[in-house]
Amino acid sequence: MAQAPQTSKPRKRPTAPKRSQKAPPPVIWRPVLVTAALVFLLDQALKYLVVHVLNLELVREIDVIDPWLNLRMAWNQGMNFGLFASDIDVMRWVLIAIAIAVCAWVAIWIGRTKPSRFAQVSAGMLIGGALGNVIDRLLYGAVADFLNMSLPGWRNPYSFNVADIAIFLGALGLVLMPPEKKPEPKKRKAPTTPRKPREPVVKAAASQPAAGAATPAPASAPVADQGDLFLEPEPQRPDASRNRANDTPGDKARDGSDNPR
Repeated sequence: MAQAPQTSKPRKRPTAPKRSQKAPPPVIWRPVLVTAALVFLLDQALKYLVVHVLNLELVREIDVIDPWLNLRMAWNQGMNFGLFASDIDVMRWVLIAIAIAVCAWVAIWIGRTKPSRFAQVSAGMLIGGALGNVIDRLLYGAVADFLNMSLPGWRNPYSFNVADIAIFLGALGLVLMPPEKKPEPKKRKAPTTPRKPREPVVKAAASQPAAGAATPAPASAPVADQGDLFLEPEPQRPDASRNRANDTPGDKARDGSDNPR
């Protein structure tokens, strides 16, 4: 039977190593935008209620908690507390341009410095209040001020609105912004047990043979012949040719007794 052709398994392509994901950037615009939106909506809602529903422009005054809190209608053509007020229409557009420039500068500063949450909320209050007054200048030609706070025996001649309160608190918060705490360097913990000193590593001598190499046999002393081991040295015989003329009579007598004829 013919064997079925073997199909080779598809090789898996090597996957690239996953890169470590960077930490997400800090959220800086959410507090600014949320705070600015809340201030803007609250300011515009109260102005619509006072001007169009309560018709404060015609009534002029409504006592709420006299003299602590009252409603007094006033149209402000200048800045806070009537500064730079003018009937000239050009001044309205100048103040609008200044307000937009301040909002843009604060937004750029927030994006570059990435300050603390306190500074972000303060910047949102300033931006929301400034934009609220810009809308008033575009719609009515002046800012609608209606809040008045006085004391017993003293009548406050100025009125303000929610946007003015937000601008004042936001600017004050940016000026009195607490300094940011710099992260302290991490201190290394001391080891609980003292470390043992390392023993010096003795390097192997250069003449030491490598592992697995044959070691040469030590040189042995020369081996003596087997016959030399059992041979005793011969005793020295007296020299017969010694000069007897120098012998004493005692020596001659002794030699004669040792060698009998």
